[in-house]
Amino acid sequence: MKLTTMTQVTVDGVVQGNGGASDEDRRNGFERGGWALGKGDHETVAFINETYQRADAFLFGRRTYDLFASSWGSLTLQDVPGREPILRALNARPKYVASATLTDPGWSGTTVLSGDLADAITDLKAKPGGELQVHGSGALVRWLLEHGLVDEMTLLVIPVIVGQGKRLFPENGPDLALDLVESRVDTKGVTTEVWRPAGRPQYAGR
Repeated sequence: MKLTTMTQVTVDGVVQGNGGASDEDRRNGFERGGWALGKGDHETVAFINETYQRADAFLFGRRTYDLFASSWGSLTLQDVPGREPILRALNARPKYVASATLTDPGWSGTTVLSGDLADAITDLKAKPGGELQVHGSGALVRWLLEHGLVDEMTLLVIPVIVGQGKRLFPENGPDLALDLVESRVDTKGVTTEVWRPAGRPQYAGR
């Protein structure tokens, strides 16, 4: 399986608190949650639905797993009009969560990855199939990129500057060249960017 990520991010790089609840993530005094709610048009929603349908399995960081399990894990098809493909995929396909503390996940079909995470994910990628998808999970995505485990990265760039909160990429971190696979801008200004890691960047004078 190839490992793919999908992340909603603001123009200034924030990933914290994108969801519908304004108090979803108040860590470090964050007060501007819910910035992605309702921002994409019908084509972007369709793209997200299609992406989830392609997944053979899902990989989560602990915090995103808890958020998804408490919401998607307890919803019915009637609760999510227009997003039924997401619900079906999340509840039907295997889920893996990277955690050193979770011992008894309540969401059916979940396996906890503890111990050497790089080895565990490498083993998952070696299994036959299409995509091992990571949704949200900003800290995990940063770690996966640092360890060279991401095959393709989708950014849904929301047209807003939040001005506070956790960024997807640290102020000082590893560098990475990217090849653009595809991009589009929807009628609400949301930009979908699909990238493939392409080794180290080239710098002037080197």
